[in-house]
Amino acid sequence: MMLRKYDVIVVGGGHAGCEAAFSAAKMGSSVLLVTMNLQNIAQMSCNPAMGGVAKGQIVREIDALGGGSGMVTDKSAIQFKMLNLSKGPAMWSPRTQNDRMKFAEEWRLLLERTENVDFWQDMVNGLIVEDGKLKGVKTTMGVEIFSDAVVLTNGTFLNGLIHLGEKNFKGGRSGEGASYGITEQLVDLGFETGRMKTGTPPRVDGRSLDYSKMEEQPGDENPSKFSFSRETSALEKQRSCYITYTNDLTHEILRSGFDRSPMFNGAIKSVGPRYCPSIEDKINRFAERNRHQIFVEPEGWNTVEVYVNGFSTSLPEEVQYAALKTIPGFENVKMFRPGYAIEYDYFPPTQLKHSLETKLIENLFFAGQINGTTGYEEAASQGLMAGINAHLKLAGKDPFVLSRSDAYIGVLIDDLITKGTKEPYRMFTSRAEFRILLRQDNADLRLTEKSHQIGLASDEQLEDVRNKISITNKIKDVLNKTSLSPEEINPLLEEKNSALIKQKNKANTFLMRPHIALSDLRMASENLDKKLSKVDEGNLDALMQAEIQIKYEGYISREQDNALKLNRLEEVKIPEHTDYDSLSSLSAEAVEKLTKIKPTTIGQASRISGVSPSDVSVLLVYLGR
Repeated sequence: MMLRKYDVIVVGGGHAGCEAAFSAAKMGSSVLLVTMNLQNIAQMSCNPAMGGVAKGQIVREIDALGGGSGMVTDKSAIQFKMLNLSKGPAMWSPRTQNDRMKFAEEWRLLLERTENVDFWQDMVNGLIVEDGKLKGVKTTMGVEIFSDAVVLTNGTFLNGLIHLGEKNFKGGRSGEGASYGITEQLVDLGFETGRMKTGTPPRVDGRSLDYSKMEEQPGDENPSKFSFSRETSALEKQRSCYITYTNDLTHEILRSGFDRSPMFNGAIKSVGPRYCPSIEDKINRFAERNRHQIFVEPEGWNTVEVYVNGFSTSLPEEVQYAALKTIPGFENVKMFRPGYAIEYDYFPPTQLKHSLETKLIENLFFAGQINGTTGYEEAASQGLMAGINAHLKLAGKDPFVLSRSDAYIGVLIDDLITKGTKEPYRMFTSRAEFRILLRQDNADLRLTEKSHQIGLASDEQLEDVRNKISITNKIKDVLNKTSLSPEEINPLLEEKNSALIKQKNKANTFLMRPHIALSDLRMASENLDKKLSKVDEGNLDALMQAEIQIKYEGYISREQDNALKLNRLEEVKIPEHTDYDSLSSLSAEAVEKLTKIKPTTIGQASRISGVSPSDVSVLLVYLGR
């Protein structure tokens, strides 16, 4: 059998694969999404949630760029929370609980509505490579499908091995087979590979839980949403999550199974995610703690299935069950399926360019867990960028690369290809030098115009952004020009324990004070409130934007200056075939690392571990700077 030739073949239908197919097709490429089971597109393989600290910022960036994750998340959300509101806006992070089945359905429908996307259910077990250039894929059904580019988004399926107590069996996910052939072929072609581990907790029957013994965790009173688009709306009703805790008896039972745990008996040799440890790892590493939080998360609107967040484990199922029954509210628990660990192949991402194209094989792109990341959001953002760059490469255009001051996505990809990773990489706000610039509220202002220029973000998206900027500027203008008298403002200042005034001051100066919000000023001054009502057009996003820009103006300005200084080093290009061995003043470690990574700019070279400031100076002299 012979299928037609495609511009781009995307292998894998997870979060990375969906975004890769969606972006490349929206930009005009013909796309074939090949996945082992079409019923499992966009599976939330682990927890039924999107966003969180730094991850929520990534979902907003994906949406601002024209990707699908934000819209799909909004349409399948059952709860919305803005995390870290007690901190500054750089730390505010949106998070949703989602209906697992609805999330997968919405992604499937979105892809089916996208012109240029075709589907094929099969397992890819090889690549067609000629003269160092990608030509297509081979499948287990013996079908050869030709294309000009391929994006591999294999998740945990490459030689996947599931561990449950002393048992292990081949699989890429519970109930699904592993994928074979690709790793072995890529190694033969010269790629370096490694193994990583991740895990998942048991799923239980919500009807068997006693929620009266747990702490209820409702969603926000006035929920927001992820997508900036007009296509989605905020939730009108929400489902609560709950918190309960392990105890000494829980830990005692779990410890009784340690000798049968693949974590401790040597069966698992690979590295797991540091920031999402298994329950056995937690009670082993933090033996002094007599309890750990357990988040009880519903899997959807209408299902009784519950996700036991915080109880990731690969202990024998009978040990898991006995330990669960000691947790308050879980005394009569019924388990749907036990937790397990899974080991899988990944490819150290230093083998990639910033475009996520591999350095060894032209027109072959990697995205998601194959690059050593963990998390739906990290995977989706890489899929988006790989899909964009596969399309641009075939169109003969320059790659679309986001800098570290442009987006968390830029930080993520630069970290991966410059520093590599030996453990599953997860995004945190602390990884970004410019997090005051990279807020969740301004992702559209930062990225939509860039995306529109390459043909991904729609005209409607760009129009909405320009309208938001216009209204924000009008609001700022009112605040900068309107004076407030002592009679109007002093009662508020006294209430907030802030210094009183003796003469009129502009409204913006009060907004710069801690604990004074724009809503406070509007309540204090009827005149200001009337003026703002004439220009704000009911745009709550613009009002928030104006308030943040005025309140944090000094910090934002300083960070923009720092970004400009550092970005100058990004403009100093390093020729691709530079012979670092010939630069005798470089340290031996710098020569080794620079030769392996092949940085494209001085900025990237300066971030490579082992390249010192003096090595950077040598490179600048060599480049005539």
